[in-house]
Amino acid sequence: MTDNSPRLDHVVLWVRDPAASADFYEKAVGLEPLRVAEFAAGAVSFPSVRLNEETVLDLAPLSLASGMNMLPGAVESAGHPVNHVCVALPEEAFDVLRARLEQRSVPVSDFSYDSFGARGMARRVFYFRDPDGNVLEARHYA
Repeated sequence: MTDNSPRLDHVVLWVRDPAASADFYEKAVGLEPLRVAEFAAGAVSFPSVRLNEETVLDLAPLSLASGMNMLPGAVESAGHPVNHVCVALPEEAFDVLRARLEQRSVPVSDFSYDSFGARGMARRVFYFRDPDGNVLEARHYA
């Protein structure tokens, strides 16, 4: 990629079981798992899932919290909630995601309509949780 404009690179989610979380994000959400075999083999500290060509969600085990020393107090970040992570999708992928979640009995919220976001007003929005309680929002704009 040659465009160096600011972009969201990754979000780190604290999870109890990274392999189970990768499985959820692959099968229930439809994201591509990354480095799961390497994590299982002990070669990497955590797996990830690919949101798009530029962005991943890192699935960090809570056991890594004690090594969070990049800033004073960073170790306390484990378990501190982020309100939610929002994923914008094309309308068809939005509908497929909701159907996939419902098929797997993942509770989803009612739809919200005309919700403000990074690209203006989204037509439809809904929320769901991953197995660790992280809240995700799915939306489509047009």
